[in-house]
Amino acid sequence: MLKKSLAVLAVVVGSGSVQSAGAAEALVTFKQLTLDTALELAQTTLHDCRQRGFQVAVAVVDRMGNLQVNLRDQYAGAHTTETAYRKAWTAVSFRTSTMELSQLTQADNPQWGIRFVDKALMAGGGLIVEAAGSIVAGIGVSGAPGGDSDEACAQVGIESIIDRLEF
Repeated sequence: MLKKSLAVLAVVVGSGSVQSAGAAEALVTFKQLTLDTALELAQTTLHDCRQRGFQVAVAVVDRMGNLQVNLRDQYAGAHTTETAYRKAWTAVSFRTSTMELSQLTQADNPQWGIRFVDKALMAGGGLIVEAAGSIVAGIGVSGAPGGDSDEACAQVGIESIIDRLEF
């Protein structure tokens, strides 16, 4: 079976017409937030948390988990910048909210081992940002008095830009 597969592969690779057709499929195209949009998302989220009386940090990562923006309000704890980043990273890495992950990864659940992934943080406050069914970013908030409050601020930020993300 392996020899037959290799023979078919050799014929496909050796064919000039397949190579030119395959060249178009050799690249991946995807959408992600511009820096300006990521900054607006973070600022709107920070502002909403301030309105609620919370001093927080907000991180926005791209769809690959790379940091785009990290803001910390003046009285937010020293730990909040790293925590916000890890929440955003976790949300995009596992393609779900960290609030949901905190429940799914409780002890005795099959997904419990995910808690041991480097950088993963199973605490509420991390959300994915989607456009037309594709993840375009992640946002994490840390510093409010609970993950549900962190998440509520992040949701307000997402809602402030969502109308520009539909494509």
